[in-house]
Amino acid sequence: MRRPLIAGNWKMHTTYEQAMELARAIQARCGMVEYAEVVLIPPFPWIVPLSRQLNGSSISLGAQTCSVFDEGAYTGEVSAKMVAQFCRYVIVGHSERRRLFGETDAVVAAKLRAVLRNGLQPILCVGETLEERESGATRDIVERQIAAACNDLESGQVARLVIAYEPVWAIGTGRPATSADAALVASWIRAWFRERFGSGISEGLRILYGGSVTAANAADFLVVGDIEGALVGGASLDAREFCSIVEAAVECAQRIAEGG
Repeated sequence: MRRPLIAGNWKMHTTYEQAMELARAIQARCGMVEYAEVVLIPPFPWIVPLSRQLNGSSISLGAQTCSVFDEGAYTGEVSAKMVAQFCRYVIVGHSERRRLFGETDAVVAAKLRAVLRNGLQPILCVGETLEERESGATRDIVERQIAAACNDLESGQVARLVIAYEPVWAIGTGRPATSADAALVASWIRAWFRERFGSGISEGLRILYGGSVTAANAADFLVVGDIEGALVGGASLDAREFCSIVEAAVECAQRIAEGG
């Protein structure tokens, strides 16, 4: 059974005090869950203090992006090498990075390799815009993004990936994809990896859904066979809401483990 992963992407939100309070509240309710993996992905400045706050819990940390370089004269950049001591995951290819900061497929691929060579696990984000969806190009776009990032990876590297399907038109809009939409794209993603890396790798791959995930709709996605978790945006800034999503994932995983 693939262990579900619930990751909270805080984006550019929270002060130091708010970040610590939010983490404490999440830790108190979801700090020792067994059937799901919980990851908090705060702004860079809060990673080190949160690593101390969460020490002893089952909650992991992630970074929202990283440099393509490990070190050097790159003012303002933060490398995967720098955060590797504190984080388990790094998001690469988020649509906001692609759209607002001009990250091309080639840049995303370079960041993916920086994450892997520093011993971290990438959460590779893929997804189509509304225009691309309405033109029927969803599969082509998603497979192009995956191929650009993963075509020349080795099987051992692919086994460390997490893929997050985030339709751009659903992020922060309050308009999530339907579970059927997400299931179809997730099946395409798994089939792509099966064709290129074999069923052993593809069946172990965790695929997340992201895009206006809430406590009210999370279970709809988590019961889909090819989806093993969620990349949560706005709802991750509310401890009660986020923990309810985690608990929905735990409940789904328990039912599957018990044959229900």
